[in-house]
Amino acid sequence: MLNKPSPPPTSSVPLAIWALGLATFLINASSVIVFGLSAVYMKTILGVATGWIGLLEGLVEACAYGTKVLSGVFSDYLRRRKSIMIWGFAFAAIARPLLAVSASFSAVLTARLLDRIGNGLQSTPRDALVGDLSPPEIKGTCYGLRQSLATAGSFFGSVVGVAAMLLTGENFQYVFWIATIPALLALVILVVVVKEPKATVDPETNKPKRHPIKWKDLPRLGRTYWLLMIVASIFMLARVSEAMLILHAHQNFGLSGSYTPLILMVYNGTNSLASYPIGRLSDRLDRKILLGFGFVVLIVADILLGWAPNIYIMMAGVGVWGVQIGITQSMFLALVADTVPDDLRGTGFGFFYLISAVSLALASTIGGTVAQCYSEHVTFMVSSVIACFALVMLVFISKRLNQKSPA
Repeated sequence: MLNKPSPPPTSSVPLAIWALGLATFLINASSVIVFGLSAVYMKTILGVATGWIGLLEGLVEACAYGTKVLSGVFSDYLRRRKSIMIWGFAFAAIARPLLAVSASFSAVLTARLLDRIGNGLQSTPRDALVGDLSPPEIKGTCYGLRQSLATAGSFFGSVVGVAAMLLTGENFQYVFWIATIPALLALVILVVVVKEPKATVDPETNKPKRHPIKWKDLPRLGRTYWLLMIVASIFMLARVSEAMLILHAHQNFGLSGSYTPLILMVYNGTNSLASYPIGRLSDRLDRKILLGFGFVVLIVADILLGWAPNIYIMMAGVGVWGVQIGITQSMFLALVADTVPDDLRGTGFGFFYLISAVSLALASTIGGTVAQCYSEHVTFMVSSVIACFALVMLVFISKRLNQKSPA
């Protein structure tokens, strides 16, 4: 099995992972302030149609995930993760003031693209670095902790977003300027505090050893990995953009612009609370079982969101949606780290994000179109059907997800 039941681990989480988690906490706080308001900003201030908003979200996410492939492959080649992450954090920090001065759809699109490309540059090396630093017996715990701190930052960003909107009289530009502060702090922590393992030195050149980029490395990722990617590609089709949660609450339940960040506050709060315990539990139980449980939780969330008669049930659905993200994202990351050869960890994460990108772009675009043609309620019903199919596929191929690929 990928991970058999084992005695409670005794290793502690390395300090570098805590520092990485803090930097991720801050950059996510900044991102959520922006993301939590950008959809409503485009809808109410710029007058952009819902279908175009869905298309934009799909486009920027596709760019982000495409960048994750390149950053993962090059982090394997360089055998260094941190330098690529620094560029990603810097791009995100630049995007904040650019968004603050944007007054058109094209300008917002540019800022969002820059932000998501920065996210793509830092995400894959970050996840690979967690695998590089994690003791094997607590790998699930380390990924769960990283995910928990990241989403706790998103929760904090939602709180700041609500407070900033209220204090500034719903001045979107001022709030976007405020979002620049945690992004800059995250960059400083990454540069100064986060340390990575020393690169292996080539004895012939006395320089850091490189891992050549070769197409033949893709088969080396192994059948187990690619079967997992089939499941991920189907499941991600059910993951409509979180912007749809915000628009659902705003348009169908009358939630005002000042309080729309509450959606991401609830979503990220439950995400953060679920990630770490699930990560620890996965060091003792089969991760595939916990992944399947996450699929079931998504189906429940879709039912609550799709059939919600009032804002309270809708918010409960948002909370359950956050739980499924905490479960499934932690498990996918840990399963990828379990499955791929160590020298291809960045590449494995990169292609996981690329495959996810294609599905998420389709999910966001389809979700926005269905919402515009019918309603957001129907969008979540479609999501539940896709999630059911993903669960069936996971059960069908789970027996084949049972070994680590040869190094």
